Amino acid sequence: MTIRVARVLHGTVAEGPGRRTAVWFQGCSIRCRGCVNPHLFRASGGHLIEGEDVVRGALESGDEGLTLIGGEPFDQASGAGGLAVAAQEAGLGVLCFTGYLHEALQTRGDAVELLSAIDLLIDGPFVAERPEQHRPLVGSTNQRLIHLTERYRGIEAAPGRNRIEVRVGVDGAVDVAGFTDRDGTSALRGALGRRRPG
Repeated sequence: MTIRVARVLHGTVAEGPGRRTAVWFQGCSIRCRGCVNPHLFRASGGHLIEGEDVVRGALESGDEGLTLIGGEPFDQASGAGGLAVAAQEAGLGVLCFTGYLHEALQTRGDAVELLSAIDLLIDGPFVAERPEQHRPLVGSTNQRLIHLTERYRGIEAAPGRNRIEVRVGVDGAVDVAGFTDRDGTSALRGALGRRRPG
């Protein structure tokens, strides 16, 4: 299964529970106002990768699961579904962020495979006027944590602030992952001077 991504990051602890591989999908038809990843809106950006390589990398990295983020994973439902099924078959947990509502996805034939392989779905568009300050993993108060399996049950019982992870490579490239509000993102970008997309 081939997918178009902006970025893949192995070994992150800022994109969900435990140590994970995060996959930022390229392209988003929802285009939420105030999104911290507007550079991922264009479907023609990023690069193509094979889902099997993502799963292999996650296993080699010792990661517990995958986080599918965007962009919008359900805009590439077929490829994302193949990736999620392969991850599930390899014993990895799957967390997926979407701007679509779960109820709408359940009516889409192309979303069945992906939904069947997700453990925790975070649904709903980001609403800038409704920032979330207490629940982990969500950006705005309208977004929901929907447990499609028992694997991550209880995550909402561990409230706390979201995390930011900053990595500086030997070449000086700065890599940022995690969740913050728009002001936090702007402050971090200013402090770092430059940021790798994702």
